[in-house]
Amino acid sequence: MAKKVTNKKPLSANSRSHALNIAKRQQKPNLQVIRLEDGTKIRMSAREIRTMRKQEKQAA
Repeated sequence: MAKKVTNKKPLSANSRSHALNIAKRQQKPNLQVIRLEDGTKIRMSAREIRTMRKQEKQAA
């Protein structure tokens, strides 16, 4: 099981049709499982992974 690093949670909202019908819906975060260099698995959002890789690139 991967350790969850991010604090992101699903967003809840209403889905509205042209006839103004209401239905509850959820937008779930884009969580990905990645493996670090030391072998541990963590769950992070795709945006956080991109930010982390950009910072690694700038440091090198």
